[in-house]
Amino acid sequence: MIPAGTGCPRPLTGGAEVDATHDPKLTSFVASANGHPDFPIQNLPLGIFSTASGKPHGGVAIGDMILDVPAIATLLPAEARAAAEAMGAESLNAVFALGPAPRRALRAGLSALLTAASAKAEQLRPHLHAASACTLHLPARIGDYTDFYAGIHHATNAGTLFRPDNPLLPNYKYVPVGYHGRASSVRVSGSEVRRPKGQRKLPEETAPTFGPCRNLDYEMELGIWIGSGNALGEPVPIAAAGEAIAGYGLLNDWSARDIQGWEAQPLGPFLAKNFHTSISPWVITPEALAPFRIAQPPRPEGDPRPLDYLWDEADQARGALDLAVEVLLETPKGGPFRLSLSNTSFLYWTPAQMVAHHTVGGCNLAPGDLLGSGTISSPTEDGYGALLEITRAGRKPVTLPNGEERRFLEDGDTVIFRARAARDGAVPIGFGECRGRIRPAT
Repeated sequence: MIPAGTGCPRPLTGGAEVDATHDPKLTSFVASANGHPDFPIQNLPLGIFSTASGKPHGGVAIGDMILDVPAIATLLPAEARAAAEAMGAESLNAVFALGPAPRRALRAGLSALLTAASAKAEQLRPHLHAASACTLHLPARIGDYTDFYAGIHHATNAGTLFRPDNPLLPNYKYVPVGYHGRASSVRVSGSEVRRPKGQRKLPEETAPTFGPCRNLDYEMELGIWIGSGNALGEPVPIAAAGEAIAGYGLLNDWSARDIQGWEAQPLGPFLAKNFHTSISPWVITPEALAPFRIAQPPRPEGDPRPLDYLWDEADQARGALDLAVEVLLETPKGGPFRLSLSNTSFLYWTPAQMVAHHTVGGCNLAPGDLLGSGTISSPTEDGYGALLEITRAGRKPVTLPNGEERRFLEDGDTVIFRARAARDGAVPIGFGECRGRIRPAT
């Protein structure tokens, strides 16, 4: 568990987005929710689950339980029922497509039903399932997946390894750099990760060889789920881009570094990234994160101001997120051991800027599309978001508390991501875990 106080606590600011659902005094009749590190009543994340005898459909995490939302739709106010009924499907795409208003109504309605003083508690109890007895599924059908590169400290550290005199390319501070990834290989947390094969070429080798990846790595990222989307040819303006986001998760952009180093000339990663991407199962809504919004940190002196289509005063004032993000490694011999602790406030671009840039040329985003923020690293070594940085591309192995060393990931290793939002005056919330275990190449 991420220790209390690692979410960069600051006084809670007010505003229309912070409402009765965030009240620190609010408790639930679901006893495990009160004081829960991830899923108190102030969170209420959306996901897709199934019981042993049922089909996958929508639910909400509350403490150690999952509430079957479509089963209690008739208990909700009329304005929330469309979203609750849409959760009867095997994905959240239909919920995302409804946009912010029905989602907010659903959150408010569920909060009222789940409070300690709820008059409907006994009607809800039959529809609460122990999370430990349920299976969690991919939250949405992902039509497209785009991976950004907004972690400036990661970009600088990685660039320094390969271009010591010029770590950041000239476009980095003007453009939210990204590339289109492979949606078909995105899998929910807990799915095992098969070590990929491909061409590798060491500097001293005259020609490439084919075989299993030797330098397998993780990348700690924030996943960004798209809501109602936009029509082809109609960009989302920066002032409205935040409303296009349906929620957030934790994303592991697994990376085959040796394959990437050879193939990414000149078009970028291909096999090095397309074999697997992991995403956490719970979608943390923008509404749940309202108390943890902060100003985008000022750019260092001398950095260019973003171009007008990327600049919005409100987004600069409240568009960043204050989330502590943690990476742990569990090996067949011990753990989990913490590898890093960083914060999403170190991202150089806000989520809204990513959406605005993605669509400015006319690209249409659709409900359930997924964006990755890019690797989240801090300015100091204890917050580096990938082994590439921690071990200096394998040249400086990391020693784990049990004496083991790692340059890159080995078969049987399990990588675990966690995130926590904590601020003075608000109840802390978490994201749950995003984890994956490495299996040998076939």
